[in-house]
Amino acid sequence: MTAEGNPARVQVIHSAHESVPLHSWLEELVSRKGSDLLLVPLAPASIRVEGTLVVIGDSPLTGDEIEAAVLPAMAEHAREEYERTHIADSSYRVEGLGRFRINLHRERGRAAATVRALPSKVPALEELHLPAGIAALAKLRRGLVIIGGATGSGKTTTLAALVNEINQRETRHIVTIEDPIEYEHRHKLSVIEQVEIGIDAPDFPTALRAALRQAPDVIVVGEMRDPETARIALSAAETGHLVFTTLHTTDAASTVSRIADSFPQERQHSVRAEMAMALAAMLTQTLIPRRNGGRVPAAELLMVGYGARQHIRKNALQHLHQEITITRKQGSFTLEESLAQLVFQNDLLREDAMVRAIHAEDLDVMLKAKGF
Repeated sequence: MTAEGNPARVQVIHSAHESVPLHSWLEELVSRKGSDLLLVPLAPASIRVEGTLVVIGDSPLTGDEIEAAVLPAMAEHAREEYERTHIADSSYRVEGLGRFRINLHRERGRAAATVRALPSKVPALEELHLPAGIAALAKLRRGLVIIGGATGSGKTTTLAALVNEINQRETRHIVTIEDPIEYEHRHKLSVIEQVEIGIDAPDFPTALRAALRQAPDVIVVGEMRDPETARIALSAAETGHLVFTTLHTTDAASTVSRIADSFPQERQHSVRAEMAMALAAMLTQTLIPRRNGGRVPAAELLMVGYGARQHIRKNALQHLHQEITITRKQGSFTLEESLAQLVFQNDLLREDAMVRAIHAEDLDVMLKAKGF
Protein backbone atom coordinates (compact mmCIF):
# COMPACT_ATOMS: atom_id res chain seq x y z
CA MET A 1 0.00 0.00 0.00
CA THR A 2 1.31 3.51 -0.77
CA ALA A 3 2.04 6.18 1.78
CA GLU A 4 -1.42 7.59 1.01
CA GLY A 5 -3.04 4.19 1.60
CA ASN A 6 -4.55 3.82 -1.87
CA PRO A 7 -4.86 0.10 -2.65
CA ALA A 8 -5.59 0.78 -6.34
CA ARG A 9 -2.02 2.00 -6.73
CA VAL A 10 -0.59 -1.36 -5.71
CA GLN A 11 -0.13 -3.59 -8.74
CA VAL A 12 1.17 -6.74 -7.06
CA ILE A 13 2.50 -7.32 -3.56
CA HIS A 14 4.42 -10.47 -2.75
CA SER A 15 7.01 -11.60 -0.29
CA ALA A 16 10.52 -11.70 -1.73
CA HIS A 17 10.44 -15.51 -1.63
CA GLU A 18 7.72 -15.99 -4.23
CA SER A 19 7.91 -15.93 -8.04
CA VAL A 20 11.44 -17.27 -8.26
CA PRO A 21 13.46 -16.55 -10.35
CA LEU A 22 12.15 -12.98 -10.79
CA HIS A 23 12.45 -12.13 -7.11
CA SER A 24 15.91 -13.63 -6.79
CA TRP A 25 17.02 -11.44 -9.71
CA LEU A 26 15.40 -8.40 -8.10
CA GLU A 27 17.10 -9.16 -4.79
CA GLU A 28 20.42 -9.18 -6.65
CA LEU A 29 19.54 -5.92 -8.39
CA VAL A 30 18.70 -4.19 -5.11
CA SER A 31 21.65 -5.59 -3.16
CA ARG A 32 24.08 -4.35 -5.82
CA LYS A 33 22.31 -0.99 -6.10
CA GLY A 34 21.66 -1.57 -9.78
CA SER A 35 19.26 0.42 -11.92
CA ASP A 36 17.86 -2.19 -14.34
CA LEU A 37 17.32 -5.91 -14.71
CA LEU A 38 17.66 -7.02 -18.35
CA LEU A 39 16.04 -10.26 -19.49
CA VAL A 40 16.83 -11.01 -23.13
CA PRO A 41 16.40 -14.35 -24.96
CA LEU A 42 19.59 -16.40 -25.52
CA ALA A 43 21.44 -14.36 -22.86
CA PRO A 44 21.63 -14.85 -19.08
CA ALA A 45 19.91 -12.37 -16.77
CA SER A 46 21.95 -9.18 -16.39
CA ILE A 47 21.74 -6.02 -14.32
CA ARG A 48 23.00 -2.51 -14.98
CA VAL A 49 25.17 -1.07 -12.20
CA GLU A 50 26.33 2.54 -12.70
CA GLY A 51 25.90 2.12 -16.44
CA THR A 52 27.82 -1.17 -16.68
CA LEU A 53 26.17 -4.54 -17.43
CA VAL A 54 26.82 -7.33 -14.92
CA VAL A 55 25.74 -10.92 -15.65
CA ILE A 56 23.87 -12.49 -12.71
CA GLY A 57 22.19 -15.48 -14.39
CA ASP A 58 23.69 -18.96 -14.65
CA SER A 59 22.48 -19.79 -18.17
CA PRO A 60 20.84 -18.23 -21.25
CA LEU A 61 17.09 -17.64 -21.00
CA THR A 62 14.37 -18.52 -23.44
CA GLY A 63 11.52 -16.19 -24.32
CA ASP A 64 9.06 -18.57 -22.67
CA GLU A 65 11.06 -18.49 -19.42
CA ILE A 66 11.12 -14.68 -19.45
CA GLU A 67 7.40 -14.44 -20.09
CA ALA A 68 6.62 -17.00 -17.38
CA ALA A 69 8.76 -15.08 -14.86
CA VAL A 70 7.53 -11.58 -15.63
CA LEU A 71 3.93 -11.73 -16.85
CA PRO A 72 2.40 -12.82 -13.50
CA ALA A 73 4.01 -9.78 -11.83
CA MET A 74 2.23 -7.31 -14.10
CA ALA A 75 -1.07 -5.59 -13.42
CA GLU A 76 -4.14 -7.03 -15.12
CA HIS A 77 -4.50 -4.14 -17.57
CA ALA A 78 -0.83 -4.54 -18.56
CA ARG A 79 -1.22 -8.28 -19.10
CA GLU A 80 -4.19 -7.59 -21.36
CA GLU A 81 -2.21 -4.92 -23.23
CA TYR A 82 0.66 -7.37 -23.73
CA GLU A 83 -1.71 -9.98 -25.12
CA ARG A 84 -3.05 -7.41 -27.61
CA THR A 85 0.11 -5.57 -28.63
CA HIS A 86 3.08 -7.59 -27.28
CA ILE A 87 4.30 -4.42 -25.50
CA ALA A 88 3.24 -3.34 -22.00
CA ASP A 89 4.43 -1.43 -18.93
CA SER A 90 3.46 -1.99 -15.32
CA SER A 91 4.53 -0.89 -11.88
CA TYR A 92 5.29 -3.66 -9.38
CA ARG A 93 5.85 -3.63 -5.64
CA VAL A 94 7.71 -6.32 -3.68
CA GLU A 95 7.53 -6.30 0.09
CA GLY A 96 11.00 -5.77 1.49
CA LEU A 97 12.54 -4.82 -1.87
CA GLY A 98 10.61 -1.78 -3.10
CA ARG A 99 8.91 -0.66 -6.31
CA PHE A 100 9.83 -1.51 -9.89
CA ARG A 101 8.74 -0.58 -13.40
CA ILE A 102 8.36 -3.53 -15.77
CA ASN A 103 8.50 -3.29 -19.55
CA LEU A 104 7.61 -6.58 -21.24
CA HIS A 105 8.01 -6.68 -25.01
CA ARG A 106 8.96 -8.96 -27.89
CA GLU A 107 12.11 -9.24 -29.97
CA ARG A 108 12.48 -11.64 -32.89
CA GLY A 109 9.20 -13.23 -31.88
CA ARG A 110 10.25 -13.94 -28.28
CA ALA A 111 9.50 -12.27 -24.97
CA ALA A 112 12.06 -9.91 -23.44
CA ALA A 113 11.85 -7.59 -20.45
CA THR A 114 13.49 -4.68 -18.67
CA VAL A 115 12.72 -4.12 -14.99
CA ARG A 116 13.80 -0.80 -13.49
CA ALA A 117 14.25 -0.24 -9.76
CA LEU A 118 12.28 2.82 -8.64
CA PRO A 119 13.71 4.95 -5.83
CA SER A 120 11.86 4.95 -2.54
CA LYS A 121 12.12 8.75 -2.16
CA VAL A 122 11.91 11.70 -4.47
CA PRO A 123 15.37 13.27 -4.86
CA ALA A 124 16.07 16.89 -4.04
CA LEU A 125 17.15 18.86 -7.10
CA GLU A 126 20.59 19.57 -5.65
CA GLU A 127 21.21 15.83 -5.19
CA LEU A 128 21.17 15.34 -8.97
CA HIS A 129 24.22 17.59 -9.54
CA LEU A 130 22.57 19.25 -12.50
CA PRO A 131 23.60 22.77 -13.58
CA ALA A 132 22.25 25.27 -11.07
CA GLY A 133 20.12 27.14 -13.61
CA ILE A 134 17.67 24.26 -13.91
CA ALA A 135 16.12 25.20 -10.55
CA ALA A 136 14.56 28.23 -12.28
CA LEU A 137 12.15 25.90 -14.08
CA ALA A 138 10.34 25.22 -10.80
CA LYS A 139 9.66 28.96 -10.43
CA LEU A 140 7.84 29.37 -13.74
CA ARG A 141 4.15 30.26 -13.48
CA ARG A 142 2.89 29.10 -16.88
CA GLY A 143 3.96 27.59 -20.20
CA LEU A 144 5.22 24.27 -21.52
CA VAL A 145 8.53 22.88 -20.24
CA ILE A 146 9.94 19.92 -22.18
CA ILE A 147 12.72 17.72 -20.82
CA GLY A 148 14.50 15.78 -23.56
CA GLY A 149 17.03 12.99 -23.48
CA ALA A 150 17.65 9.40 -24.43
CA THR A 151 16.25 6.47 -22.46
CA GLY A 152 18.10 6.27 -19.14
CA SER A 153 19.26 9.89 -19.22
CA GLY A 154 17.43 10.82 -16.02
CA LYS A 155 14.51 12.78 -17.52
CA THR A 156 11.90 11.32 -15.17
CA THR A 157 14.13 11.87 -12.14
CA THR A 158 14.70 15.52 -13.06
CA LEU A 159 10.97 15.94 -13.58
CA ALA A 160 10.22 14.44 -10.16
CA ALA A 161 12.83 16.68 -8.51
CA LEU A 162 11.28 19.79 -10.09
CA VAL A 163 7.83 18.75 -8.84
CA ASN A 164 9.35 18.18 -5.41
CA GLU A 165 10.89 21.66 -5.53
CA ILE A 166 7.48 23.20 -6.22
CA ASN A 167 5.89 20.99 -3.57
CA GLN A 168 8.30 22.24 -0.91
CA ARG A 169 8.05 25.95 -1.76
CA GLU A 170 4.62 26.66 -3.25
CA THR A 171 0.97 26.16 -2.34
CA ARG A 172 -0.14 24.78 -5.69
CA HIS A 173 -2.38 22.04 -7.05
CA ILE A 174 -0.26 19.58 -9.04
CA VAL A 175 -1.61 16.74 -11.20
CA THR A 176 0.80 14.16 -12.60
CA ILE A 177 -0.16 11.71 -15.38
CA GLU A 178 2.23 8.77 -15.76
CA ASP A 179 2.51 5.26 -17.22
CA PRO A 180 3.36 3.89 -14.75
CA ILE A 181 3.95 6.14 -11.71
CA GLU A 182 7.66 6.07 -10.89
CA TYR A 183 8.03 8.48 -7.97
CA GLU A 184 5.37 8.70 -5.27
CA HIS A 185 5.04 12.28 -3.97
CA ARG A 186 3.80 13.21 -0.52
CA HIS A 187 1.73 16.34 0.03
CA LYS A 188 3.88 19.13 1.47
CA LEU A 189 2.90 22.74 0.76
CA SER A 190 1.26 21.65 -2.47
CA VAL A 191 -1.55 19.15 -3.03
CA ILE A 192 -0.52 16.46 -5.53
CA GLU A 193 -2.76 14.04 -7.43
CA GLN A 194 -1.01 11.22 -9.28
CA VAL A 195 -2.93 9.56 -12.11
CA GLU A 196 -1.68 6.23 -13.45
CA ILE A 197 -2.59 5.21 -17.00
CA GLY A 198 -4.34 1.86 -17.04
CA ILE A 199 -5.39 2.16 -13.39
CA ASP A 200 -6.94 5.63 -13.05
CA ALA A 201 -7.45 6.55 -16.72
CA PRO A 202 -7.34 4.63 -20.01
CA ASP A 203 -4.85 6.87 -21.83
CA PHE A 204 -2.95 10.17 -21.71
CA PRO A 205 -5.44 12.32 -23.69
CA THR A 206 -8.38 11.20 -21.52
CA ALA A 207 -6.39 11.80 -18.32
CA LEU A 208 -5.18 15.19 -19.51
CA ARG A 209 -8.67 16.37 -20.44
CA ALA A 210 -9.91 15.27 -17.02
CA ALA A 211 -7.01 17.03 -15.29
CA LEU A 212 -7.95 20.35 -16.88
CA ARG A 213 -11.35 20.13 -15.15
CA GLN A 214 -9.67 19.76 -11.76
CA ALA A 215 -8.34 23.34 -11.59
CA PRO A 216 -4.63 22.42 -11.50
CA ASP A 217 -1.81 24.94 -11.37
CA VAL A 218 0.80 22.45 -12.57
CA ILE A 219 0.29 19.45 -14.87
CA VAL A 220 2.95 16.78 -15.39
CA VAL A 221 2.57 14.57 -18.48
CA GLY A 222 5.01 11.68 -18.08
CA GLU A 223 5.66 11.45 -21.82
CA MET A 224 4.33 13.23 -24.91
CA ARG A 225 3.45 10.05 -26.78
CA ASP A 226 0.94 11.10 -29.42
CA PRO A 227 -0.38 14.17 -31.29
CA GLU A 228 -3.59 14.35 -29.26
CA THR A 229 -1.67 14.52 -25.98
CA ALA A 230 0.60 17.18 -27.49
CA ARG A 231 -2.38 19.21 -28.70
CA ILE A 232 -4.07 19.25 -25.29
CA ALA A 233 -0.80 19.98 -23.47
CA LEU A 234 -0.06 22.93 -25.78
CA SER A 235 -3.56 24.29 -25.23
CA ALA A 236 -3.21 23.93 -21.45
CA ALA A 237 0.12 25.77 -21.49
CA GLU A 238 -1.33 28.57 -23.63
CA THR A 239 -4.27 29.06 -21.26
CA GLY A 240 -2.20 29.66 -18.14
CA HIS A 241 -1.12 26.28 -16.77
CA LEU A 242 2.47 25.23 -16.12
CA VAL A 243 2.92 21.94 -18.01
CA PHE A 244 5.96 19.65 -17.71
CA THR A 245 6.59 16.72 -20.04
CA THR A 246 9.39 14.58 -21.52
CA LEU A 247 10.47 13.56 -25.02
CA HIS A 248 13.18 11.33 -26.46
CA THR A 249 15.10 14.21 -28.08
CA THR A 250 18.66 15.53 -27.88
CA ASP A 251 18.39 19.31 -28.39
CA ALA A 252 15.89 22.15 -28.77
CA ALA A 253 15.63 21.84 -32.55
CA SER A 254 14.86 18.11 -32.48
CA THR A 255 12.32 18.71 -29.69
CA VAL A 256 10.33 21.14 -31.82
CA SER A 257 10.65 18.91 -34.90
CA ARG A 258 9.52 15.78 -33.03
CA ILE A 259 6.28 17.40 -31.92
CA ALA A 260 5.48 19.19 -35.19
CA ASP A 261 6.32 16.14 -37.33
CA SER A 262 3.90 13.97 -35.36
CA PHE A 263 1.02 15.92 -36.91
CA PRO A 264 -0.22 15.72 -40.52
CA GLN A 265 1.76 18.00 -42.81
CA GLU A 266 -1.13 20.43 -43.29
CA ARG A 267 -1.26 20.98 -39.50
CA GLN A 268 2.46 21.40 -38.85
CA HIS A 269 2.62 25.15 -39.50
CA SER A 270 -0.18 25.89 -37.03
CA VAL A 271 1.33 23.50 -34.48
CA ARG A 272 4.65 25.35 -34.65
CA ALA A 273 2.74 28.60 -34.11
CA GLU A 274 1.09 27.08 -31.02
CA MET A 275 4.45 25.84 -29.75
CA ALA A 276 5.96 29.30 -30.23
CA MET A 277 3.27 30.71 -27.94
CA ALA A 278 3.20 27.88 -25.40
CA LEU A 279 6.85 26.93 -24.87
CA ALA A 280 8.58 28.34 -21.79
CA ALA A 281 11.75 26.22 -21.75
CA MET A 282 13.42 23.23 -23.37
CA LEU A 283 15.93 21.21 -21.35
CA THR A 284 17.91 18.28 -22.74
CA GLN A 285 20.21 16.12 -20.66
CA THR A 286 22.49 13.10 -20.76
CA LEU A 287 24.32 10.96 -18.21
CA ILE A 288 28.06 10.47 -18.73
CA PRO A 289 30.47 8.08 -16.96
CA ARG A 290 32.45 10.10 -14.40
CA ARG A 291 36.20 9.66 -14.54
CA ASN A 292 36.31 8.47 -10.90
CA GLY A 293 33.27 6.20 -11.12
CA GLY A 294 29.54 6.65 -11.30
CA ARG A 295 27.77 8.93 -13.75
CA VAL A 296 27.36 12.67 -13.97
CA PRO A 297 24.71 14.69 -15.87
CA ALA A 298 25.41 17.22 -18.61
CA ALA A 299 22.57 19.39 -19.86
CA GLU A 300 21.47 22.19 -22.17
CA LEU A 301 18.71 24.68 -21.39
CA LEU A 302 16.92 27.16 -23.64
CA MET A 303 14.64 29.62 -21.90
CA VAL A 304 12.29 30.45 -24.74
CA GLY A 305 12.17 34.18 -25.54
CA TYR A 306 11.07 36.40 -28.43
CA GLY A 307 13.83 35.32 -30.81
CA ALA A 308 13.28 31.59 -30.27
CA ARG A 309 9.53 32.04 -30.78
CA GLN A 310 10.14 33.69 -34.14
CA HIS A 311 12.50 30.90 -35.24
CA ILE A 312 9.97 28.25 -34.22
CA ARG A 313 7.16 29.98 -36.15
CA LYS A 314 9.33 30.22 -39.27
CA ASN A 315 10.67 26.66 -38.85
CA ALA A 316 14.19 28.13 -38.78
CA LEU A 317 15.21 25.68 -36.08
CA GLN A 318 18.90 25.81 -36.97
CA HIS A 319 18.99 29.21 -35.24
CA LEU A 320 17.75 27.95 -31.86
CA HIS A 321 21.26 27.11 -30.68
CA GLN A 322 22.39 30.73 -31.00
CA GLU A 323 19.33 31.78 -28.97
CA ILE A 324 20.83 29.93 -26.01
CA THR A 325 23.78 32.33 -26.01
CA ILE A 326 21.52 35.35 -26.56
CA THR A 327 19.28 34.42 -23.59
CA ARG A 328 22.08 33.49 -21.19
CA LYS A 329 20.96 36.25 -18.80
CA GLN A 330 17.54 34.59 -18.64
CA GLY A 331 19.18 31.32 -17.51
CA SER A 332 19.96 29.52 -20.79
CA PHE A 333 23.19 27.54 -21.17
CA THR A 334 24.67 25.25 -23.81
CA LEU A 335 25.66 21.61 -23.55
CA GLU A 336 29.24 22.70 -24.20
CA GLU A 337 29.17 25.06 -21.21
CA SER A 338 27.86 22.21 -19.07
CA LEU A 339 30.58 19.85 -20.34
CA ALA A 340 33.28 22.47 -19.79
CA GLN A 341 32.20 22.89 -16.18
CA LEU A 342 32.47 19.13 -15.64
CA VAL A 343 36.04 19.21 -16.99
CA PHE A 344 36.89 22.14 -14.72
CA GLN A 345 35.51 20.16 -11.76
CA ASN A 346 37.67 17.17 -12.71
CA ASP A 347 34.58 15.01 -13.32
CA LEU A 348 35.40 14.50 -17.02
CA LEU A 349 38.57 14.23 -19.04
CA ARG A 350 38.94 16.74 -21.85
CA GLU A 351 38.76 14.08 -24.56
CA ASP A 352 35.61 12.54 -23.07
CA ALA A 353 33.90 15.92 -23.02
CA MET A 354 34.90 16.64 -26.62
CA VAL A 355 33.33 13.37 -27.79
CA ARG A 356 30.02 14.31 -26.15
CA ALA A 357 29.88 17.85 -27.52
CA ILE A 358 27.54 18.76 -30.38
CA HIS A 359 29.47 21.97 -31.13
CA ALA A 360 32.97 20.70 -30.42
CA GLU A 361 34.69 23.88 -31.63
CA ASP A 362 32.85 25.93 -28.99
CA LEU A 363 33.91 23.53 -26.25
CA ASP A 364 37.50 23.56 -27.49
CA VAL A 365 37.64 27.35 -27.16
CA MET A 366 36.16 27.25 -23.63
CA LEU A 367 38.63 24.62 -22.45
CA LYS A 368 41.67 26.31 -23.98
CA ALA A 369 40.69 29.60 -22.34
CA LYS A 370 41.05 27.86 -18.96
CA GLY A 371 44.23 26.02 -19.86
CA PHE A 372 42.66 22.61 -20.51
